[in-house]
Amino acid sequence: KMEKATKEAFINMKAEAAKSNINIEVVSSYRSFQRQKEIFEGKYRRFTKAGLSPIEALKKIIEYSTIPGTSRHHWGTDLDLIDANAPRPKDVLLPENFHGQGPYCNLKNWLNDNANTFGFYEVYTDNGNRKGFKYEPWHYSYAPISKPMLEQFRGKNIMRLIQEQELLGSEHFTAGFLRSYIVNNILDINPDLL
Repeated sequence: KMEKATKEAFINMKAEAAKSNINIEVVSSYRSFQRQKEIFEGKYRRFTKAGLSPIEALKKIIEYSTIPGTSRHHWGTDLDLIDANAPRPKDVLLPENFHGQGPYCNLKNWLNDNANTFGFYEVYTDNGNRKGFKYEPWHYSYAPISKPMLEQFRGKNIMRLIQEQELLGSEHFTAGFLRSYIVNNILDINPDLL
């Protein structure tokens, strides 16, 4: 599922990429609160079972995964992309797949040169000064819709929204942890998306 204008722009971008023998495949787009909760809680269980403290587990989760209710994927404007024409590794969403000799290097180079023309921007860049989520060379957002969505989201009391969720491990969400999460994970993104 995708937001309507996002889908139209994606279809146009996909058609253009096909001219360069790149078959852009969406491996994740819209993600419901429930699905994000399953991902979040599954990681929390796995990390605490492996011996991490609850706080360590939460910090590990938010290296790549959002707290449910705060995911950009909830908007239907954000896409995780790979090249269906390339050999598919076991774990497709790893940065090394998009650089060096990785199978998605051609896709990444094409996106670097062309995605912005279609309104898509990489969200979590490899800028060394950026904090929050780790670099995700596969995650693109359709700016004409996601920018106003983020603006609306920022107008809400995000800390209270997070605290109201009944999530496994949420009793360990301190005010400091949540403030840091909002500033670093939600707002420290590609400036073209702010």
